[in-house]
Amino acid sequence: MSSTHTDCHYCLQSLRGRKYALREENAYCVTCYDSLFANPCEECKQPIECDSKDLAYKGRHWHEGCFKCAKCSRSLVEKPFAAKDELLLCTECYSDEYSSKCFHCQKTIMPGSRKMEFKGSSWHESCFVCQYCRQPLGTKPLITKDNENYCVPCFEKQFAHHCYSCKKVITSGGVTYHDQPWHKECFVCAGCKTQLSGQRFISKDEYPYCVDCFSKLYAKKCAACKKPITALGGAKFISFEERQWHGECFNCAKCSVSLVGQGFLTRQDDVLCHECGSA
Repeated sequence: MSSTHTDCHYCLQSLRGRKYALREENAYCVTCYDSLFANPCEECKQPIECDSKDLAYKGRHWHEGCFKCAKCSRSLVEKPFAAKDELLLCTECYSDEYSSKCFHCQKTIMPGSRKMEFKGSSWHESCFVCQYCRQPLGTKPLITKDNENYCVPCFEKQFAHHCYSCKKVITSGGVTYHDQPWHKECFVCAGCKTQLSGQRFISKDEYPYCVDCFSKLYAKKCAACKKPITALGGAKFISFEERQWHGECFNCAKCSVSLVGQGFLTRQDDVLCHECGSA
């Protein structure tokens, strides 16, 4: 290097006929420059001398020959790479170690390529398709059955039931009544229209009724208390000459003793025990 500088700025030795390096307009012999300013290499820990190429990344430095993948040792000079936990990796090794695998094809989703996320799994955009028509699902509405994804039109064609009441497609849930599918919101009392899903109900002429409506419309009335007899839950009732009583209401009209399982006498509309009937 030819220059007007004649002496090393640090050791003051003559630079005539010697290599030197400039820093902030000052000339240094190679030895002084390396000891004062050379960066240590991240890989080999040796100084990167002024006549070597210094490769820098995020404040760290490498010799050209030391700038390589931490896993496969291939050179990263002028090649794409990724950093993980301060280690440099080529894109292939980074993908093998850290990139997501496609739920469908199980191949790596390479960094920079578009991926779809669904139910905690990752997919190639080209793999995230309707199982039936094979068209990309993207961000369209979809329905999953047996771990396969379907666009809504294909699912309805292949699997969906139609509500017995409104005739529309049941896409999820639903209720089965008399071997027919119903939307939960369509399965209502035939009387008051209250939703019956998860509630007790009584069937009459193939229609469901809540207990209150059935009692009001169809249940026989107790001859004693005049309240409906629904016989729900195995409740006992007594029937005699077209009249009915709750088990707990079938008592002697005079002394109130229970007549359930006992002999009794009738007097007009009353039922009496033998003792009261014979008095």
